[in-house]
Amino acid sequence: MDPAVKKKALRMITYGLFVATSRDASGPAAGAINWISQCSFTPALIMIVIKADSGLHRAIVASRKFIVHVVAKDQKDLATAFFRSTELVGDRLNGYRLEGRPDGLPLLADPPAWFECRVTSDVTGGDHTTFVAEVIDAGVRKDAEPLTLRDTGFFYGG
Repeated sequence: MDPAVKKKALRMITYGLFVATSRDASGPAAGAINWISQCSFTPALIMIVIKADSGLHRAIVASRKFIVHVVAKDQKDLATAFFRSTELVGDRLNGYRLEGRPDGLPLLADPPAWFECRVTSDVTGGDHTTFVAEVIDAGVRKDAEPLTLRDTGFFYGG
């Protein structure tokens, strides 16, 4: 198999670009993610795939909960702010406002929609872990077209 052809073919899979957040004893963790899909209607389950050596992975493993934020097409800057390490300053995570939540999970105030999930199972393979999780809460602030990886010109895969 030609590795360049394989990479090109795999990069043709379509993805959205989202921000996931979680928390463990060391504090909040966050990251931009794109490997995500709904995988059940009843109960509502989603699966996300997180790089195993990341702080977000560590926090999800510890807390077994996370929030996925849907990033709007005009919020590329928000998504790219989470390509780096997580930094909490006051009520801002990587420069973006947080809303208070009783469970302490970091909820970004600016994305148009979000859903909170509780991990039901996980599969470790390669350099990422797949977390299957039940949607236990959700919110929509406004109707917006979601940002896709293709819209950004970025590539993650292959």
